[in-house]
Amino acid sequence: MADNADMTETTNREMIGELRKVLKRLHYPLEVMLVCTRWYAAYPLSFRHLEEMMQERGVFVDHSTVHRWSLKILPILARIFRRLKRSVGSSWRMDETYIKVAGQWKYLYRAVDKVGDTVDFLLTAKRDLEAARR
Repeated sequence: MADNADMTETTNREMIGELRKVLKRLHYPLEVMLVCTRWYAAYPLSFRHLEEMMQERGVFVDHSTVHRWSLKILPILARIFRRLKRSVGSSWRMDETYIKVAGQWKYLYRAVDKVGDTVDFLLTAKRDLEAARR
């Protein structure tokens, strides 16, 4: 348990260090930048929506500023999280189903590991088992 906490603390310090290298003049706290970037990446929000949401919270930031933060911060976070991603292992299964998306039937392939977590998925209009395996 302590090893996991140490690894998380090391990762946090590493991430903050890399972000500070890219973000030179910090007019806003790093936490505000990370919250805006996270909301943009995680939810279907526009930069103008984020500008409005931050104003409701007392932080006045322009939508173009949030856009610049996202362009700088997201590649760094992707690189760090890709490094921390655990390997799938040798045991996984593929699940195939047929679902309706926006009124049209599509094939959904899911790769599921032995714990039951989704490793990857593929949504196609035509059945393509070989592409799903790749």
